[in-house]
Amino acid sequence: MHHRDFLSILDFSSAELDALFLLAEDIRAKRYTKKPLAGKALAMIFQKSSTRTRVSFEVGAYDLGGHALFLSQRDVQLGRGEPIKDMARVLTRMSDGIMIRAYAHADAEELANYADVPVINGLTDLSHPCQILADVLTVRQFLGGYKGKRIAWIGDGNNMAYSWIEAAQRLNFSLRLACPANYEPDPVMLATARAEGADVTLCRDPREAAAGADVINTDVWASMGQEDETNERISVFDGFQVDDALMARAAKDAIFLHCLPAHRGEEVSESVLEGPQSRVWAEAENRLHIQKAIMAVLMGGERLERYMVKPRAVKPRAVKPRAVKPRAAKAAQKPATKKSVAKRPVLKKRPRRAR
Repeated sequence: MHHRDFLSILDFSSAELDALFLLAEDIRAKRYTKKPLAGKALAMIFQKSSTRTRVSFEVGAYDLGGHALFLSQRDVQLGRGEPIKDMARVLTRMSDGIMIRAYAHADAEELANYADVPVINGLTDLSHPCQILADVLTVRQFLGGYKGKRIAWIGDGNNMAYSWIEAAQRLNFSLRLACPANYEPDPVMLATARAEGADVTLCRDPREAAAGADVINTDVWASMGQEDETNERISVFDGFQVDDALMARAAKDAIFLHCLPAHRGEEVSESVLEGPQSRVWAEAENRLHIQKAIMAVLMGGERLERYMVKPRAVKPRAVKPRAVKPRAAKAAQKPATKKSVAKRPVLKKRPRRAR
């Protein structure tokens, strides 16, 4: 059974991503009223807990006419050692799509390898594609577009940073990553992205990354599963907090993004998170809209071609050669006109002399 998965931003072409944003914007504006998931079910596997991922997928499936099943570690047999490939083949026969929020990216890949229905990556240790697409959708919403923009990532070279790099491979924007030593993204991945034309720069100084940036983005310093590294990371990331001074180095109309949850006073100050440049709440809402677009396409059969901007075909104008006519013939074709004849002066009659 042919289907498409969404494990990475690279699973969609540039044109498809642009079309996906247009579909999501139609959904946000309530111009999209179809129910492509009517009678369909989405199985949601959560190895990691979440607020935004669960609510956005569950509400999104319902809005599109479908039903979502929440499956935690306690609700499925993964916790008791059932192989992922077995669960994939079972869920394939009982659902129309699977979303997984996992620790290891290899688990999502194995699930997709054995499932015969679309698999969507809700988060892994390597990638968070739905979140980054929501972020780009937010940039479009508040800055009018992402092309030519400068995005600054401040903090850990984690799954969020990886997905930003993937987005830079597909979309026309400049990415500046400020990460401490030993916490930068994989150099092979960076080299691959640059080889494909991505404008990605890695630096150590957050102020350098923030200078002139249109978007300042960050994440917690210790992600889920790294709680035992919290104290060490707080020390390592000293100086990487996004505060008012760092935001002042960005472009005048720059916006601040954070995938949430945020640790106020660590990676971001309270004044920035709650400040006038923060767009984190709209960013969280856009998770719902972009994921509805993804589900509509992968599970509901919605065609992205409907939202692709097709270049107008300009037909070359046929220039007919002008026929050169002889002067006599040309003159003969002119309409006859009355020649202006000079009037002869009228002579007054002299009176006759009397004889």
